[in-house]
Amino acid sequence: MTSDMRASDLGELPAVIDVVTAGRLLGFGRTKAYRLAKSGEFPCRVLRIGRSYLVPTREVWALLGYHDGGTCRQEPREPEEG
Repeated sequence: MTSDMRASDLGELPAVIDVVTAGRLLGFGRTKAYRLAKSGEFPCRVLRIGRSYLVPTREVWALLGYHDGGTCRQEPREPEEG
């Protein structure tokens, strides 16, 4: 995966992604992604399968504020005073 992913690419991701891709989506690089995964401090669940670290795509979506289909969750807006 590349670091220049767009919101429209989220729906095309598999059910789990590698920790480097998840880290890039969350704004940090390879070294930090692995360090956080190994220390148990990655901001969402990390699955250790053999020597691989995998992250459930839906959990990354949730951290980014997206629904399952890759659509952005809108925060309720405060009424404007007029």
